[in-house]
Amino acid sequence: MDNMEIDSLVVMYGKAVYGFCLRLAKNKDIADDLYQETFLKALELSRKIDKSNNPKGFLISIAVGLWKNNCRKYARRQRLAPEGELNEDSASGFVCDSSTPEEIVIFRERCAVIRNEADKLNDKLRIPLYMYYTAEMSVKDIASALRIPQGTVKSRLHKARKILKNVLEVY
Repeated sequence: MDNMEIDSLVVMYGKAVYGFCLRLAKNKDIADDLYQETFLKALELSRKIDKSNNPKGFLISIAVGLWKNNCRKYARRQRLAPEGELNEDSASGFVCDSSTPEEIVIFRERCAVIRNEADKLNDKLRIPLYMYYTAEMSVKDIASALRIPQGTVKSRLHKARKILKNVLEVY
């Protein structure tokens, strides 16, 4: 696979991969770096990419691997030299033009609650959830990307949905 084929992967799957990175990182700058690292790693591993065998899943799995490595590095650095944590909240949401102001406010509040609770989930539940809803991957694709059985993916999605449902019922 050459550079032109990598460019075509960026065009075809770039938006989905970036959305996944953004949801995973919760920070635009970190997501940008993760996105770039993902495609740089894909360029390195271009001989392993099979365009007929789920390249989107392969790219997402690269992003997950890089994310896990970065989290481990950050945790190790925090043990050695702790630093303060910066939080950047995103106030974005998708609302129809015909919505009333009240509906828009309720929708954004509900989205914020769901986002915050999803972010609190452990990685085993959060990553498949983001892959399914943010990157719009199938259960089969998630299973191959994470190298786990499909039943495990379904179980983790079910657990994550159940937790979020309980939170929404309280809300």
